[in-house]
Amino acid sequence: MLALGLNIVVGFAGLLDLGYIAFYAVGAYMYALLASPHLTSNFAWIAQTFPNGLHNSIWFVIPLGAGLAALFGILLGAPVLKLRGDYLAIVTLGFGEIMRILMNNLNAPVNITNGPQGITLIDPISFGSVSLAKTLTVFGISLPSVYLYYYLFLVLAIITIIVCIRLQDSRLGRAWMAIREDELAAKAMGINVRNVKLLAFSLGATFGGVAGAMFSAFQGFVSPESFTLNESIIVLAMIVLGGLGHIPGVVLGAVLLSLFPEVLRHTVAPLQMMLFGKVVVESEVLRMMLYGLAMVLIMLYRPKGLWPAPEHGINPSDRAEAGKAQAA
Repeated sequence: MLALGLNIVVGFAGLLDLGYIAFYAVGAYMYALLASPHLTSNFAWIAQTFPNGLHNSIWFVIPLGAGLAALFGILLGAPVLKLRGDYLAIVTLGFGEIMRILMNNLNAPVNITNGPQGITLIDPISFGSVSLAKTLTVFGISLPSVYLYYYLFLVLAIITIIVCIRLQDSRLGRAWMAIREDELAAKAMGINVRNVKLLAFSLGATFGGVAGAMFSAFQGFVSPESFTLNESIIVLAMIVLGGLGHIPGVVLGAVLLSLFPEVLRHTVAPLQMMLFGKVVVESEVLRMMLYGLAMVLIMLYRPKGLWPAPEHGINPSDRAEAGKAQAA
């Protein structure tokens, strides 16, 4: 979901955003504050208003988190409308770090986020009397909590893919791509560049906010350390590796970079123990080295990603003939 949301901003609209993880944090903290005893234990008037504690429904918190993330997306997008390239990347990077530092320090003089200690005892997701934190038996088949959350996240990811496909084929999606290719030409053709860019930031942030709320409910705990720059880089690497602006490519990149650490975790240490009798390089260090190597190789040999978007208006046979002619 994060990769697909960032693909709207970077892949469709061509706006390099290095602070996307901030919207993830907004959604996560919104759910944590409204579905945990943190606020009632720190604010007497809230405890008096809600004597049974704040345990808001997912149907209320999730849309609220998405809306708040969209608002923050507009707040980020409004000051940077005239920035491009490296300058835009630097500003969005600063925004992401500002949000992380803000969450880290909003524990004094008024304790809102509990600072670096984070917020605990967050309510799990539940639909009526069915809680995803407990094993559910369906037709004699026991489904553990992890499986239930997996199926929920899978459904949300499919919904996100459908929405992104509809956006890509819409008038708004074509406007984003026009701005990505040539902003001046898009403006000359009558596209309201300001509004279209703001919509890209806000809609991309919406998916980040929903993903953050899901993360908060699944973990049962959030802290600022979950929203570092490294997370933004990994999400950006997913869409660069898969293919900027191409939804199947983004999904492929997200799957590959999600499975890659797990493969390393279960193979690197045993392999080194078998060869050297000790662990020479930790899997985390090796993971970052291989990430960097993969990005370099992708930029050199597959600059459009492993599964790039098709070029509109070009017949595949014409492209093949042009390639042969160039080779000759």
